Amino acid sequence: MVGAKVTHMESLDYEINENDLFKHDWRSRSRIQVLQYIFLKWTLAFLVGLLTGIVATFINLAVENISGFKILAVTDLVTKRRYVLGFLYFTGANLALTMVAAILCVCFAPTAAGPGIPEIKAYLNGVNTPNMFGASTLIVKIVGSIGAVSAGLDLGKEGPLVHIGSCIASLVGQGGPDNYRLKWRWLRYFNNDRDRRDLITCGAASGVCAAFRAPLGGVLFALEEIATWWRSVLLWRTFFSTAVVVVVLRGFMEYCRSGNCGLFGEGGLIMFDVSSVSVSYHAMDLISVTVIGVIGGVLGSIYNYLLHKVLRLYSLVNEKGRLHKLLLSIMVSLFTSACLYFLPFLAGCSRCDPSLPDTECPTNSRSGNFRQFNCPPGYYNDLATLLHTSNDNAVRNIFSTSTQKELHPLSLIIFFALYCILGLFTFGIAVPSGLFLPIILMGSGYGRLLGLFMGSYTSIDQGLYAVLGAASLMAGSMRMTVSLCVIFLELTNNLLLLPITMIVLLIAKTVGDYFNPSIYEIMLNMKGLPFLEAHPEPWMRNLTVGELADSKPAVVTLHGVEKVSRIVEVLRNTKHNGFPVVDQEAIYPFDPVGLRLPAASAGPGTTELHGLILRAHLLAALNEKWFLSEPRRTEEWKVREKFTSAVLAERGRKIEEVAITEDEMEMYVDLHPLTNTTPYTVVESMSVAKAIVLFRQVGLRQMLIIPKYRAAGISPVVGILTRQDLRASNILSAFSHLAKSKGLERK
Repeated sequence: MVGAKVTHMESLDYEINENDLFKHDWRSRSRIQVLQYIFLKWTLAFLVGLLTGIVATFINLAVENISGFKILAVTDLVTKRRYVLGFLYFTGANLALTMVAAILCVCFAPTAAGPGIPEIKAYLNGVNTPNMFGASTLIVKIVGSIGAVSAGLDLGKEGPLVHIGSCIASLVGQGGPDNYRLKWRWLRYFNNDRDRRDLITCGAASGVCAAFRAPLGGVLFALEEIATWWRSVLLWRTFFSTAVVVVVLRGFMEYCRSGNCGLFGEGGLIMFDVSSVSVSYHAMDLISVTVIGVIGGVLGSIYNYLLHKVLRLYSLVNEKGRLHKLLLSIMVSLFTSACLYFLPFLAGCSRCDPSLPDTECPTNSRSGNFRQFNCPPGYYNDLATLLHTSNDNAVRNIFSTSTQKELHPLSLIIFFALYCILGLFTFGIAVPSGLFLPIILMGSGYGRLLGLFMGSYTSIDQGLYAVLGAASLMAGSMRMTVSLCVIFLELTNNLLLLPITMIVLLIAKTVGDYFNPSIYEIMLNMKGLPFLEAHPEPWMRNLTVGELADSKPAVVTLHGVEKVSRIVEVLRNTKHNGFPVVDQEAIYPFDPVGLRLPAASAGPGTTELHGLILRAHLLAALNEKWFLSEPRRTEEWKVREKFTSAVLAERGRKIEEVAITEDEMEMYVDLHPLTNTTPYTVVESMSVAKAIVLFRQVGLRQMLIIPKYRAAGISPVVGILTRQDLRASNILSAFSHLAKSKGLERK
């Protein structure tokens, strides 16, 4: 049976419910109210950008200061040759910070662990991901990101910032947390899934902008990777939100430039500036650029495959309970600390360039390209330069240009191998984590190595090879092109990189798509989120929605004027969200404007599909005791007296909470005023592939199937399709013969 084995996640009601109350409310709105609604949308977009920028600044300031003081203390101990004490301090500090993040995620907000991007992507696709945007999730995400990144784990704060921006947008749109929600009258306009979806899209774009200081990249990331439904007005609002974020970040940077923010400095917010180098390349350089793209696609697909295996292993460990989650985080933290501390001892010491001042080489500060570490005066340890610093500074160092002999091949090989291992085994533990920076670190490692081996055969700087390597691995793993291209251009501040960056991204994505899906698609499948892809499978054109409906249980319908006992029975015995409302001759005394129909207007046995009524509206009718002693239609003005848009917008009621007496069970409810009279319908002969495209693009929760031929005695509705019914895996479980055709198409 289709949909027999599915996840227990509800869908969202993105469709406008055009019942009589909605139509009257829309007609009665004055021009001032419409302008107020539009103004409030832009005001909320402004608040989302403002708050996201402030929170991102706080996270960066905290991470830079905590990790900076930790690195300075360890460097001081190493300089004094107190290696054991330095290791204990380094490991202890990292372990404490990791435990703070892990305990918060495990005990208070499990949904705050991980990047949160797959869940946001599913939400904007129409899946109601529970507890993803609450106040507790937001607080734990902020504090946990600070702890995990400051602990030196191979994690980035970019993915969590996307989730943080989405949480802020959700809370702003609904007036605060559930228990302390503001009851302002104007917030009622946004008490629906459609406006909340738009705000969360603005929040996700603002999060990317705050992570990379890339406003255009944030908008394009939301368009290319996150959002399922898009329109021009939403594009303007997301751009406005990201513009606000950039202004906030720039203002804080100017304030911190004078030293008011401790160790923050102007480099605290990610910016890998390579604008000082002259970008020139020849036709022969396209060969090496193509090689980088191919390597990025292959390594990206391998990384996705291995990470999938590791995440499956971690899921088995995490299922054993909270203690095992904490122990896994502790083990990863200890392993990471040991590698970061001891591996620089394998690298040799290099003499500083005599042309450099003593303040630049060697250096014992928290940043800089020439870390002294265990070397004598006048020498530096290139591997310590990459490992004994924050992840952001490590990327700056490996992206540094005009430093052809600074990093040695052995150090780069160790660096690349280490972050490949850490990138696989760190992601998936119970802390907030992002994939952007770990992939950038891995990709920049092999990119710089390739530039080093090319030597005089190329005119491209080694630092630019590192940039191209990072871009290629991100495209090979995440399968994004346009947004990544713009993000890297805004990160590096060098427009001359545009042509070769585009080539690298296109090649890497093409190669990666040949082997496996993107990392976010893999995570969506692992989490069991019923995400509908943009392109249906080719074999779905061999199946009609009518055949799909026949494999399901018979559709449950209600009459236009229904008995209370029947409504209660349906709500108790089913979990459906919507029910078709069918009018029959016996209960058809009035037309939609309240006039009695002539007897000849309806033939014997004829039925009509009046529309679709939501479960929440049935519960509202029962809760408000809107009952009739006899089966008849009610006047529209009586309905408006009983129900308001705020009452119908409420969600979360359960049939068990509604008390109905025996006498009330024998009464009736007129469902016509509450029924959506314009639901989306498809003819039973439509292919499933075409139905999926419509379902996804419009953002539906249910789709009615109507018969191809209408006649007396034939039901006006054949069936009803939901998101679960249209998933490929569920269809193949009911139509096993299609699996064979699927295999032939792949061949």
